Amino acid sequence: MHLVAVGGSDAGLSAALRAREVAPGAEVTVISAAPMSGFSTSGIPYFLSGEVPDAESLDDQLASSIASSGVEVLLESIVHSVDVESRRVSIVDAKANESSLPFDELILATGAVPDIPDIDGLVGDDRLGSEDGVHVVRSMGDTLAVAKTLSKYQPETAVIVGAGYAGIELAEALALRGLTVTLMESRPEVLPMVDRAIGSLVRAQIEDRGVEVLTGTLARSVAATGREEGRFRIQAMRGENVLGRRADIILLATGSLPNTALAASFGAALGASGAVAVDKGMRTTVPHVFAAGDCAVTRHRLLGEVYLPYGTTAHKQGRVAGENAAGGARSFSGTLGTQVVKVFDHAVGRTGLIKAQAIAAGFEASSVRLDTDDRSTYYPGSRRLTLMLTADRHTRRVLGAQFFGHVRSEIASRVDVAAAAIFNGMTVDQMEDLDLSYTPPLGQVWNPLVIAAQGWPGEPEG
Repeated sequence: MHLVAVGGSDAGLSAALRAREVAPGAEVTVISAAPMSGFSTSGIPYFLSGEVPDAESLDDQLASSIASSGVEVLLESIVHSVDVESRRVSIVDAKANESSLPFDELILATGAVPDIPDIDGLVGDDRLGSEDGVHVVRSMGDTLAVAKTLSKYQPETAVIVGAGYAGIELAEALALRGLTVTLMESRPEVLPMVDRAIGSLVRAQIEDRGVEVLTGTLARSVAATGREEGRFRIQAMRGENVLGRRADIILLATGSLPNTALAASFGAALGASGAVAVDKGMRTTVPHVFAAGDCAVTRHRLLGEVYLPYGTTAHKQGRVAGENAAGGARSFSGTLGTQVVKVFDHAVGRTGLIKAQAIAAGFEASSVRLDTDDRSTYYPGSRRLTLMLTADRHTRRVLGAQFFGHVRSEIASRVDVAAAAIFNGMTVDQMEDLDLSYTPPLGQVWNPLVIAAQGWPGEPEG
């Protein structure tokens, strides 16, 4: 059996490794457009901040596992066509050499591409790009281009467009380097994937570190000025007001779109947000072809089919695709969009649905906010912690949880407990009965999740 994975990042590598585990005798080839495999995009902000010393160290453990697994990796190679009838892929390498490779099973892990907003100066034939100092940041090449701009021009000011997870991480990275940073977001608050009450806490933390935050601000145009100070001028609309900012470097953190050109070229059906449609076994509508990761749809345990590109999801989907391509019968169990992000010395995490999402999905949702201490109040070093718990008033099923607090307040672990509860369909009553650990230096006798469950409103609000 010859299994081919197109894409050398999270999903592709996880698929290849799992296929070799299930079928040790299988021939497995990963085709990657990147110059190295296993590059951790999640680590990009920490390289740009200087906390991680060099880009080559952004190598997740999959790369070393691949090296000893017997999987062949073709780097700097692009699959430009797939013949599904003869089961062959056509490849072009970095030297423009063309070749083809047969496969018995094919896994598409082509990832995502940046979603570039319609901003004058960033679209069209004369658009500004990375060689000018306007960057998207998704790949190793993007990262090295940003590093080159930082080294060459020694910028003092930066504008980051987009205040989702990536935008906030990049704002922190450049602020830690000493740049004066402006963060622009078109929506009313930063981190639109959390409730605005939590987003406002995140915003305050960013602003306390000297980052200018402009929410409700839609970038309209970017132009090069030719000046040593403020090499670019970016104009934006805030309501009916026109705002202008100068910057030496501009980073775009405006989201991503599934990279499905290859899949569409041979007739694979597309689903939510134009991502490759797959079943629970990660099979596409084309026989012997699987898809996983940021190019594919995913199943949300509360929402059904969605497009939600996360690295953890890509790894899980890749593992399912690899096992099934090697003859297994595994299903992807679904995601809850669980995520955590560091915000200077604080962190914010969420899992499941925020209240607005839940209502839009048809749930009778209600939320409770809890502001408490992360450990026994009398213990030195206790810090404030904010939690929002969302559940359905009719079924009392827990639908979502969000946390904000200090990085030493174990935000990630708290979110993970909530994710496990939601994953298993627990109610607020069952959450109230959870047997959770306690010792004064690390927690309260009543865990905040339990307190929130006790105080959650079961009747309509207002």
